[in-house]
Amino acid sequence: MPYYRRVGEIPRKRHTQFRSPAGSLYAEELMGVEGFSSDSALLYHRFLPTAIVNARAMPDSRGRLTANHPLKPRHFRSQDLKWEAPADVDAVTGRRTLFGNADVTIAFAAATTPSPLYRNAAGDELLYVQGGAGVLETVYGALEVADGDYVVLPTSTTYRVVPHGELRLLILEATGHIGPPRRYLSTKGQFLEHAPYCERDLRGPVEPLLVDGEDVDVLVRHRAGLTRYTYANHPFDVVGWDGCLYPWVFNIRDFEPITGRVHQPPPVHQTFEGPNFVVCSFCPRKVDYHPDAIPVPYNHANVDSDELMFYVGGNYEARKGSGIGIGSLSLHPAGFTHGPQPGAAEASIGAEYFDETAVMVDTFRPLDLGEAADACEDPRYAWTWARRGPDWS
Repeated sequence: MPYYRRVGEIPRKRHTQFRSPAGSLYAEELMGVEGFSSDSALLYHRFLPTAIVNARAMPDSRGRLTANHPLKPRHFRSQDLKWEAPADVDAVTGRRTLFGNADVTIAFAAATTPSPLYRNAAGDELLYVQGGAGVLETVYGALEVADGDYVVLPTSTTYRVVPHGELRLLILEATGHIGPPRRYLSTKGQFLEHAPYCERDLRGPVEPLLVDGEDVDVLVRHRAGLTRYTYANHPFDVVGWDGCLYPWVFNIRDFEPITGRVHQPPPVHQTFEGPNFVVCSFCPRKVDYHPDAIPVPYNHANVDSDELMFYVGGNYEARKGSGIGIGSLSLHPAGFTHGPQPGAAEASIGAEYFDETAVMVDTFRPLDLGEAADACEDPRYAWTWARRGPDWS
C-alpha cells in the first residue's frame, strides 16, 4: 500500500515487550511480502497466531478450465447464473469460476449468507461489488462495502464476508500481488498528481475487530489446494497493528476519467495491476471534443492480451445491439480483431458524454473458460457484427 497507517494499540518500539492489562505478553505477527524486502504490517495478537489443533485437506471447488476453442469473442450473462440453494450461497464456497489462467482466476458469487473464515495464501484477491452491501470482517478490522467498491485483500489476510441481503461480487484471485499501477506512484509510494485517484479516495480498517472463540475453523487456499485449519483461538484477536500492508477499499465512482480531443486508449482507465494482468475502470465521462472525433473505440487487435469487460452501469455505447446489458461479461481474445457494433461509430458522432460503467480485465496470457462461463454463455454474440452465423436466427 502507498502509505503508513496505525490502528488500535501498539508499543512505541517494534519487537519490544507489549503486555495486556492482565500482564500477559501480546504475540507479534509480521505480515510481509517479498521476503522481508517490501511492504509489511506488524500485528499484535492476544493469543498465539500459530496455535492450530487440526488440519484437514478439503476438496477444491474451482472446477476445471477449458480452452477458448474454437477461438471467438464471447458474451456471458452473470445475471443468468443459478445456484442449487441460493439462500445458502456465501462469498467463498459459493464462488463460480468464470475464467482463469496461470496468473489469475476470475469468479462470480451472489452471496446471501456469511462466509466461513478464509485466507488466500496463494496471492492477493480483488473483489468488485456489482450490487448490494455487506461487511468484510478481517484480522485487521472491519470494512463496510457497497455497490461500486473494489476491495484489495493482501495475500494471507484472514477474512469473512457478511452480506446485507444479496451481495453480488466479481472476484479476482491472483497468483501474486495487486496494487495501483507503478506509474501512478512516486519512488516513495505516494500517488502522483497525474494519477486518477489518490490516498484520500481509499478506505481501510479504522479500529480492531476482537472476537472470542475456541477451536475456530479457517479455510486456507494454498498452491496445493485447500486446507481447513482449526485454531485454538479465534484469529480476530488483534489489539493493534501498523504498517503499509492491509486490506483497503476504493469506489469506482472516485476514479477521475482522463479524456482528450480524440479517443483515448484503454491504459488511461487503468486502476490496478497484477501479475500479467491489469484492471481498468470505464466511468461516466465527457468524451472526445475534436470536431471530427468518433467517441467510441476504433477496431483494435490486442495481439498480446485477452480483454474481459464486465458491464455494471449505464449503457455501453460501443456494444449497442449486441445483447449485452448490466451484469454481462464480454471476452475478446487475442487473435480476434474487435471493435464497436455495426452503426455504433456513426451513432456516437457528436456525443458529448457517455453514461457507462464497466470493469475491464486485460490478461497477458489467454483466459480459459470455467464451468460458470459454460452455464451462462450467449451463443449468438460472436456473429453480431455480421448478423448471421451458425447460432444466428
